[in-house]
Amino acid sequence: MNRQITEKLAVLPAQPGCYLMKDKYNTVIYVGKSKKLKNRVRSYFTGANDQKTQRLVHEIVDFEYIVTSSEIEALILEMNLIKKYDPKFNVLLKDDKSYPYLKVTAEEHPRLIVTRKVKKDKGKYFGPYPNVLAARETKKLLDRLYPLRKCNKMPDRVCLYYHMNQCLGPCVYPVSQETNQSIVQSITSFLSGGHKEIKKDLQQKMFQASESLDFERAKELRDQIQHIEAVMEKQKMTLNDEVDRDIFGYAYDKGWMCVQVFFVRQGKLIERDVSIFPFFDEPDDTFLSYIGRFYFHQNHPKPKQILVPAPTDDKLLQELLELDVRIPYRGRKKELVKLAEKNAQLALKEKFSLIERDEERTIKAIDQLGEKLNIETPHRIEAFDNSNIQGTDPVSAMVVFIDGRPMKKEYRKYKIKHVKGPDDYETMREVVRRRYSRVLKEGLPLPDLIVIDGGKGQMNAALDVLENELGLDIPLCGLAKDEKHRTSELVYGNPPAVVPLNRQSQEFYLIQRIQDEVHRFAISFHRQLRGKSAFKSELDAIPGVGEKRRKLLLTHFKSITEIKRASMEELMKLGIPQPTAETILEHLKKDN
Repeated sequence: MNRQITEKLAVLPAQPGCYLMKDKYNTVIYVGKSKKLKNRVRSYFTGANDQKTQRLVHEIVDFEYIVTSSEIEALILEMNLIKKYDPKFNVLLKDDKSYPYLKVTAEEHPRLIVTRKVKKDKGKYFGPYPNVLAARETKKLLDRLYPLRKCNKMPDRVCLYYHMNQCLGPCVYPVSQETNQSIVQSITSFLSGGHKEIKKDLQQKMFQASESLDFERAKELRDQIQHIEAVMEKQKMTLNDEVDRDIFGYAYDKGWMCVQVFFVRQGKLIERDVSIFPFFDEPDDTFLSYIGRFYFHQNHPKPKQILVPAPTDDKLLQELLELDVRIPYRGRKKELVKLAEKNAQLALKEKFSLIERDEERTIKAIDQLGEKLNIETPHRIEAFDNSNIQGTDPVSAMVVFIDGRPMKKEYRKYKIKHVKGPDDYETMREVVRRRYSRVLKEGLPLPDLIVIDGGKGQMNAALDVLENELGLDIPLCGLAKDEKHRTSELVYGNPPAVVPLNRQSQEFYLIQRIQDEVHRFAISFHRQLRGKSAFKSELDAIPGVGEKRRKLLLTHFKSITEIKRASMEELMKLGIPQPTAETILEHLKKDN
């Protein structure tokens, strides 16, 4: 712990607020909140922490804090700061979802549609449906039951829906407002929990049709009843009051938390949401922050009520969300909260092994790689590889791995400009010079480790540019390959020496993935350039023949040979001026 942090810890206030942890690049890597800043921030740097928290603390070189007047202000501020800085150790809910609704439009002849936007347009909205498939299935069922118009614009003739009795054909036949409102009322009743009465009515009609020996109609009604049962009654978990609710449960272990949310609509459990993530604060505080971001940043629609387990601060949540928040202590609601907690425990247990394996392949691998090279943990690794065929179309490529994972949006391609012939060392000099001159000029983040796909020669070329031309001191290693073009050994140091790595270790698998990825990226770029070169035509070198005339000539004559055989008059018939036609024929005959 550096002196600056020690001095700041000594003067921290015992008040609510938010704290921002920063790394050596002055980048915010974690944002948290606390009822007492003094106690919470000090806990990171004193006492025992799990390995995950130790990784966070290892990267902290400074922090700042913002005092608030209440805990709820701290919670709101924390959400806003996370959205602003997107810290890498805050991994909660960074996406932006919107769930679909069923809408009956307020047009003269209304339609039933699926939409993700709720507007003040006098339409009737039902939902939301966390499962978009459920929304579409429900719409299909209602389309079969109720003949509202289906087309976006009124056509001038009836369509197939009219002949299938799924539309009244208002485009051709008059349909009264009373009829439309009656259908809308039936749909409203259906989606508001009245489907049981509708199913009962359909059953009576089915029996009547069967007694009248109208078996085709009876079968049609039976199918409609089955659709209702499949869509509206397949959920066995119901609450009789038919209130829209979100039911939360959570579990945590070894610095990881799982939150399960059950979506109850019209009294029925229709979908759930599962999130598993690492956390660094107290579990209760993390759970509160999760719920706040769940509704405000991920844009989940708010229900009429949410149920949470004890000992959640329901009063604070109610003030934050401005809706009914309750902790049930008995009955069916308590059972549903317990069920959400049980599902969270099971999901956390099932996925823990996969999370640990992923950590071994990424975070632990870079930790171990840093130890082998005797450097700080290389969180950002940039790797280079060259590609050419006998010196033609020489290119180089760079890939970036952050915390052991590829960051493809930061990959870069380089066309080699100043190297003639197959000179791998000079090619490496040029690309390293171009990359890190720009990094210095634009103030981009420097890597913690540079990986060169090559041996000592390529390493020395890159080091010469970094140290002697640019004045940079960045750890650099090389990767050699065996006769089967597989990763063979890691070379590091000055003078370069082989670093002994266990070929079955995660750090070896990591450098193998890096080498394979940068090689793949360089080869694909080189093939792309060669492909463009292969499509060059003899016509490209003729003055007055651009892309349009080249395409015109090749489309009409099919080949260069046929163009050579063409007469002046044939070329001019295509709209080519006489001077240009003469130049084309003269040039092709000369080449011939």
